[in-house]
Amino acid sequence: MSFRGDESGGEDGSVGRSSDLRKPFLHTGSWYRMGAAGGMGSRQSSLMDKLGSSASSIIRDSSVSVVLCVLIVALGPIQFGFTGGYSSPTQSDIISDLGLSLSEFSLFGSLSNVGAMVGAIASGQIAEYMGRKGSLMIASIPNIIGWLAISFSKDTSFLYMGRLLEGFGVGVISYTVPVYIAEISPQNMRGSLGSVNQLSVTIGILLAYLLGMFLPWRLLAVVGVLPCTVLIPGLFFIPESPRWLAKMGMMEDFEASLQVLRGFDTDITAEVNEIKRSVQSTTRRTTIRFSDLKQRRYRLPLMIGIGLLVLQQLSGINGILFYANTIFKAAGVSSSSAATCGLGAIQVLLLELLHGCWIELGDDFSL
Repeated sequence: MSFRGDESGGEDGSVGRSSDLRKPFLHTGSWYRMGAAGGMGSRQSSLMDKLGSSASSIIRDSSVSVVLCVLIVALGPIQFGFTGGYSSPTQSDIISDLGLSLSEFSLFGSLSNVGAMVGAIASGQIAEYMGRKGSLMIASIPNIIGWLAISFSKDTSFLYMGRLLEGFGVGVISYTVPVYIAEISPQNMRGSLGSVNQLSVTIGILLAYLLGMFLPWRLLAVVGVLPCTVLIPGLFFIPESPRWLAKMGMMEDFEASLQVLRGFDTDITAEVNEIKRSVQSTTRRTTIRFSDLKQRRYRLPLMIGIGLLVLQQLSGINGILFYANTIFKAAGVSSSSAATCGLGAIQVLLLELLHGCWIELGDDFSL
């Protein structure tokens, strides 16, 4: 099932496809429909033809297309990491400039977690109703407002409000980005591309630590606006998740999105049928209630899943990342800022090492 197989559609087919250009950007994005239509002889304006042929040539290879999409949405986890790393290099300056007590700054640092809890709880419904791209668009707005509120804050009210908004945004991002990456990735690349999410988080933390050594805290907050500011226009140039489109019954857009992700010359018939079967089986399932989770068959998976998450948080990693600079200073490290950057760099290097190992394992065990 390739777009190129429909070249015989002629003028009648082009009329129907031209209406696709009116579809909302948040669903699929008209630009790649133009790219697909350009291969079928659709008569668009010269500007549209140029855009279409350009998009077609860039994303003809499926791996290139998927990687480009992953790199764009990876700006979300980078924003997540930047939010987590911001409080460490800025603690002393914010306390002195705004006259905060240590407890007031500690509240500022922890409010991002409060906002993230709310965002994470709401993220599932937002992503299902608005789509993966729409969810990321919604998450970007409070992030931008939050960073600006912190940058221009004169007292704790704007400071706290900005931190809460940031937390809500990254809470939505923390759910949506891994789901989007998993849903657009081919099976043989799913594991390696999935690790990009956490790698991007650590890159964001490292950037906050590094830039915090040279920039004042207000300017650093302005820099925090950049990832989501770039992410928003980037979302207009990537396709929506094919699985979400299929689940919503948008079958034409679903196949168009999948064709872009796999390449215009690729036969996607088998994968289209597999996704349709998966969506149909999902819709036939009854809703699982919380009381059903008490059944014996769910106990072990629940214990493992929840246990891993709880142990990760009980390790105290968030507290260390939020206040690493102060911790190193209290430990007597002469250059606490450099030590903090070293901590961020170690995270990135270790995750990159694990990412490489995952690629090797994925290549060996992929079906």
